[in-house]
Amino acid sequence: MVYANPIEPDLASGLFYDRMGTSFYLSEDKLRSDFAPVRFEREIRIFRHYCHRGSVLDVGCSTGAFLFQLRTRFPDCYSLTGIDVTSAALDHAEGLGIPVLRQSYLDLDAKRMTWDAITFWAVIEHIAEPRQFLAKTLELLNPSGLCFVLVPNLRSLAVRLLGAKYRYIMPDHVNYFTASTLRALTEQVGGFQVEQVTSTHFNPIVIAQDFKGGMDRVSDEQRARLLKQTTGWKQNRLLKPVKLLYRVLERCLASMRLADNLVIVLRKLPQVPTARSNSRNFKE
Repeated sequence: MVYANPIEPDLASGLFYDRMGTSFYLSEDKLRSDFAPVRFEREIRIFRHYCHRGSVLDVGCSTGAFLFQLRTRFPDCYSLTGIDVTSAALDHAEGLGIPVLRQSYLDLDAKRMTWDAITFWAVIEHIAEPRQFLAKTLELLNPSGLCFVLVPNLRSLAVRLLGAKYRYIMPDHVNYFTASTLRALTEQVGGFQVEQVTSTHFNPIVIAQDFKGGMDRVSDEQRARLLKQTTGWKQNRLLKPVKLLYRVLERCLASMRLADNLVIVLRKLPQVPTARSNSRNFKE
C-alpha cells in the first residue's frame, strides 16, 4: 500500500478543500466541464448497469454535477442526496435544487438515513482513513445496496511513463491504489461482495504535458482549463473519427487495467457479520 505519512492537518480535516471551493470548484472552466453532458458518461454507464432506481448518496459531491447529470438523464428514477465539506460548492449544488448534507460522513446516523447506492467518485484517495469510510458505508446501505468507488490507478500507463511527474501524484492524494490494494481494503472491511473491478479514463494530453513539464504542481487554473478543452473536444462532432480511435485505445488500456482510474463496484452482503476488533491497520 502506498500512502502519505504524515498528512497535513488541513488535508485530514477538510479545510484545504473548503478553501478551494471558489478558486477551483466554482471556476467558470471547471463548472462548464463538470456540467457538460459528456462529463460523467463513464461513471453513469457503470452506475446504471447495476442501479436502475432508488436512493443515492454522492460522497464528496462538490457542486453536485454527478447528481445533476443523473437527475437530468433519469428524472424519475432516483432520490438524490449529496454530502461534502466544501461550503461554497454545496451552495452551488443547493442552488440547482440538489439536497445536500453539510456534516461529516462518519457522523451520519444509520438509524435515520440509509441509501440504495453510495458513490465515491475520486474521493477515497483524499481520505486519511479509507477503511473507516467503507465500514460506515456498510451501515448506511440498505440490504443488497451498492457502493461505487473510483480512484486514480497507481499502475496506470501514465504513472508507468511519468512516475512522480504525473500531476495526480499530488499532496491532496494521501492514498494510492492498485487493483489488488483496492480489493484488499474491501476485504479487510468485510461485508461486501465485489461485483466488478475495472479500469477507465485515459488522457493522453495530460501525459504529453506532464512529460514536458517539471515536478511542480500543476495549478488549479491549468487543470480547469484543460478540463474545459477536453470536454469541448469530446462534444465536437467533427472529431468523431478521432473519438472512435480514442475509445478503442481506452478499451485496450482498460482491458489491461492500464487506464488512468480504477473503479470497484461493491454490493452489501445480505447478512453483514458483526464488526470485530482488528488491531491491524490497512496502512501496514
